[in-house]
Amino acid sequence: MKSYDWIVVGGGITGAALSYELAQKGFAVLLLERDATMQNATRFSYGGLAYWSGTTDLTRQLCREGIERHRHLSAQLDADTEFRELDLLLTIDAGNDAEKVAANYAHFAIVPQLLSVAEAGELEPLLNKSAIAGALTVRHGHISPTATNKAYCQGFLRLGGTIEFAEVIGLIEEGNRISGVQTLQESYTCENTVICAGGWSRSLLKLAGVSVGVYFTRTEILETAPVDLKLRTLVMPAVLKRFELEAKSSKNEVDFLWDEPGKELQPAILDSGAIGFNDGSLRIGQLSRTLSDLNAKVDRETSETAIRAGIGKVLPDLAGLPATWHECSVAFSADNLPVVGPIADRPGLHVFSGLSNPLTIVPALAERFAKAAGGEEDRAIELLSPHRFIAEGSSATDVTDVTDVRKKEEGRRKKEEGRRKKEEGRRKKDR
Repeated sequence: MKSYDWIVVGGGITGAALSYELAQKGFAVLLLERDATMQNATRFSYGGLAYWSGTTDLTRQLCREGIERHRHLSAQLDADTEFRELDLLLTIDAGNDAEKVAANYAHFAIVPQLLSVAEAGELEPLLNKSAIAGALTVRHGHISPTATNKAYCQGFLRLGGTIEFAEVIGLIEEGNRISGVQTLQESYTCENTVICAGGWSRSLLKLAGVSVGVYFTRTEILETAPVDLKLRTLVMPAVLKRFELEAKSSKNEVDFLWDEPGKELQPAILDSGAIGFNDGSLRIGQLSRTLSDLNAKVDRETSETAIRAGIGKVLPDLAGLPATWHECSVAFSADNLPVVGPIADRPGLHVFSGLSNPLTIVPALAERFAKAAGGEEDRAIELLSPHRFIAEGSSATDVTDVTDVRKKEEGRRKKEEGRRKKEEGRRKKDR
């Protein structure tokens, strides 16, 4: 039986980055990934880095640190992550009040600029201008998720880390302590296990009887081979239905449904968007479902038809391109903040999941986690602790810090909304 300081479960961007940072600190680390060929959310993501989107002191700090890390990551890892900056185009559907939609973005660290229909068309010539009432734009980072993941893994191996491809089927317990991991082939012991398995994190934590506000969507996209058609921007809707889907499906009153087989917590939603990669391929999406069963079957033909119809309204030239349908599970948390840190009443067990803006902040957050593992205090890791989701009556009760963060943010948003209404009233009066 092999033994390690840390076992990291999940080889997507979170697990790969965290393994690298832990190895940087001198820990003996094993990274376990189920699939030798990536089939996870990292593999099928758009690759966007929304470093402009912080809304609290904490998230703004993590976004600033994250984009700085990305700007130097290729040099640090000695491999090209394909980092670049491009224009993000957030489309506003025809018939909507463009200024009202734009006002919803006023609280972000960098406020997107409102464009007229004509200006949006100049920025993205493939856009169907008759389908929009305007658009928002802001500079946006972009990487190849697969290249970045590979770079982290190669860097991890150079530091003496170990990667094995095996499915985790259980956690080894010694009393209340988690002391290792069981795969189909072998058992591994360790001082610490950290679950970084994205959408699979919930079911893996459940093996230890733990529930910490981590959920998942089943996300579907289309991917093309390299094509001649070139997008100048990353196109997404300004009003993302995914956020409402996540909020409704993570309410306390429906939480129990996640543990019942065959449940669909909310109807599927479609957020039509697309991005072109450096190799000329396109990813077009995305359809999201909240299904309690990670292995539930969906009708891929119906899904593909819906995705093509959706993108056809905004970017009609993309609708008929030959493409392959893919799906993956995408983690999210009940409050849109990452769930990071030790499980208080299960010594040896940690979680690093539920990130709504993962590619942007993972490099910075993984570094902070590793420093905390080495004994350094870190306020961000404390604020993002899973303790905030532990049910009343358990041993974990200190949730005031992150609650305060949420209350302050809500208060700030209300003040900002009041300011906008006053400003709108003055403009109407002037007219």
